[in-house]
Amino acid sequence: MTNQAEALSYAVRPRVLLKYFGQLLIVLAALTLFPLVVSLFFGEIPVALRYSIVVTGLAILGWAFSKTWASREVQVNEGIVLVASIFLASPLVMTYPLMGSGLTFTDAFFEAVSGVTTTGLSTLGTVENKPHAFLFSRAWMQWYGGLGIMILSLALLFRPGMVAKRLSVTEAIQNDLVGGTKAHARRVFTVYGTLTLLGIALLLLTGLNPYDALLYTLASVSTGGYAPYDSSLNALGSVFSQWAVIALCLACAVPLPFYHAVFRERRPSSANIAQFRGLLIAGLAASCLLAFALRVTQQTSWMEILRKAPILALSAQTTAGFSNAGMPQLHASAKLVLILAMALGGGIGSTAGGFKILRLLTFLSLLRLILKKTRASRHAVLVPRVAGQKVEDADIHEGILIVILFVSTIVISWVPFVFMGYSPIDSLFEVASATGTVGLSSGVTGGELPGLLKGILCADMLLGRLEILAWLVVVYPRTWLGRRI
Repeated sequence: MTNQAEALSYAVRPRVLLKYFGQLLIVLAALTLFPLVVSLFFGEIPVALRYSIVVTGLAILGWAFSKTWASREVQVNEGIVLVASIFLASPLVMTYPLMGSGLTFTDAFFEAVSGVTTTGLSTLGTVENKPHAFLFSRAWMQWYGGLGIMILSLALLFRPGMVAKRLSVTEAIQNDLVGGTKAHARRVFTVYGTLTLLGIALLLLTGLNPYDALLYTLASVSTGGYAPYDSSLNALGSVFSQWAVIALCLACAVPLPFYHAVFRERRPSSANIAQFRGLLIAGLAASCLLAFALRVTQQTSWMEILRKAPILALSAQTTAGFSNAGMPQLHASAKLVLILAMALGGGIGSTAGGFKILRLLTFLSLLRLILKKTRASRHAVLVPRVAGQKVEDADIHEGILIVILFVSTIVISWVPFVFMGYSPIDSLFEVASATGTVGLSSGVTGGELPGLLKGILCADMLLGRLEILAWLVVVYPRTWLGRRI
């Protein structure tokens, strides 16, 4: 059986990768036009020149690569490699224009990776002295890194009937990235774009100026968390503005197909309803636990707790990473609560990171099934269910594997920080934030952080964005070596 499976498996074809990677570069060139326009609008000519070079280079390379003759059918492993390659290529090419704002290559690459992966960690001491184009570019990268880059690729480039809809190892990751066919990609992108426009309007109503409303919205709907001010949410002043930002984060931590079904006056799938409820319950639990930790360990006043705890907990739960409190000053118990919230994250099919609500529900269903079997007849047929739907064995195995890989990545990344003398709890907080693509920082990440540790955090962000399995496919030798169709 193993030999038969090997005979039916094929390595990736360079021509296919080159052709469709070229098309993805064209999409990236089009997306880069927006920060170019912003830099020209604000008269930041040296930065605009750098963006012009990037756009021109991407367009030429993309056009040349896309002319490669190749099959119209894309294998699953080829799709995975294409997804991983564009998430790696995007920060690489965006590093050059970001360096025009006075950053070193290392820090510019870190900012770009953090942007494209919708994380929001930063090595910069301040961003308030940076050009407008720099601040826009960070938020814009988070927006198109959230869902936009892959949805645009499918909706605009890939043809119906291609295997491009299977751009990942598992169905869960497919939904997390694009959700299916070309038509479905367009529907999800419509939801994403609509939430973006509604977010801008909402923040304008709370009193923000148009530029700030745009940047905060781009970073909110992508659950990215890059703010144009050092004080993050506190810079907004109004508590209504802060809650408006968190509401946007919550809205986009819900599976986006949920909104399409509601708009079409259809009942959303039971799994998406379960994720919606689970997100609210998890956010409430994180808020209560954080409030308890602040009250007991730091004697924080109830007024201060009500003002800060729910917003900070929901920011962590949605993996947005906005902050309204001094993170380094938090007690270890409060940080532990936030670590758990960041690791769990939002729903599959949303822009949120973490190992996802649905996988926790699957685990709980499996645990409940094991307990039921202890009192059931040996002839009883029991199957695990989530929201009334049967959970297939393959989904259970996949969910357990992803959680194990997620936790393993955090532990392995955490060890070098501890060995290099950083606080264990702060180090754990930082790597959990990076792997969950959150962006909250305990104060470890900064310009003085050794290059090795910056590299580890960059790897964590990239691994977390594609849920690790995609990268394992990329480095798997049989992906590249073997028979080709």
